[in-house]
Amino acid sequence: MSRSGYIDDGDCDDVLAMGRWQGQVASAIRGKRGQAALRELAAAMDAMPVKALAAESLVTADGEFCTLGVLGQARGIDMAPIDPEDWDAVAKAFNLAPAMVREIVYENDEGISTYDWVDVEICGPVRPYHPEWGRHHVSVRVDVAAEVVARKRWNRMRKWVADHLASATGARHG
Repeated sequence: MSRSGYIDDGDCDDVLAMGRWQGQVASAIRGKRGQAALRELAAAMDAMPVKALAAESLVTADGEFCTLGVLGQARGIDMAPIDPEDWDAVAKAFNLAPAMVREIVYENDEGISTYDWVDVEICGPVRPYHPEWGRHHVSVRVDVAAEVVARKRWNRMRKWVADHLASATGARHG
């Protein structure tokens, strides 16, 4: 299970429960508090001197923030005593709906890949069995530098915030 509380198995078996949950998330994001928080978050993210976000914590020991941590810092919230995995406590501290908190945490922590796949050509003889199966081309997983992932996370989350902000006419961007 992740910091958001979302899990891969079991939750998706009940289609009606999943639909109700998605409705709660959408309602929290569209609501007055949600929209105010997103506007505040967009301004705080734009004001960041280094456009990079951390994962798995509101604020790291190095002073890096996740998306909610950026909002907390802008609001002057002391995040040290808040357990980042207790979304109800985070929601209460930030005055947000728990559904919105969990969705933002999920998008921040799990929405970006920390690795890339690279195609590699093997020169010379290869085994006719596992792992090459006689192929001279394979794909290997390569970890991406943490700084690159942090910048990609910031870009992704800033776009997510913009996509969920209601326009002046009340319609969502998309």
